[in-house]
Amino acid sequence: MTRTEISRTVDAPVGVVFSTVADISNFSKAVPHIEHVEFLSDARTGVGARFRETRLMGSRKATTELEVTEYVLDERVRFVSDAGGTIWDTTFTVEPGPSGRGTRLAMVMEARPHKLLARLVTPLMKSVVAKAIAADLDAVKAYAEAAEPC
Repeated sequence: MTRTEISRTVDAPVGVVFSTVADISNFSKAVPHIEHVEFLSDARTGVGARFRETRLMGSRKATTELEVTEYVLDERVRFVSDAGGTIWDTTFTVEPGPSGRGTRLAMVMEARPHKLLARLVTPLMKSVVAKAIAADLDAVKAYAEAAEPC
């Protein structure tokens, strides 16, 4: 298993930041390399919401099915997918920022490979994954700050 943790302080209220990461419609607007989202369930947010996300990863497109498995309003949301022989378990948490200003946004992604090739490749991808997560959080920060100044 590999675990990647990254956080940002966002100059926007907790509710705005949470809505940006927990609602895939907002998240896909915030993250420019997400090209398409197709909902696979009637629910668009909250536990049980399922969707297929297509994003540009380098020069290639990657499509992944994700499901919301945990959702606590203005606190945390968890997405899980099984792709490429690995369970990708991602949790976003939000809380009031330092000194009561803005919001601290944290993302933890655990990659649990369950196929042989994935067990070999997944640890090697950790730095690439961390860079992609950082870019996602930077995009969320910019989007939330533009939407609602603190």
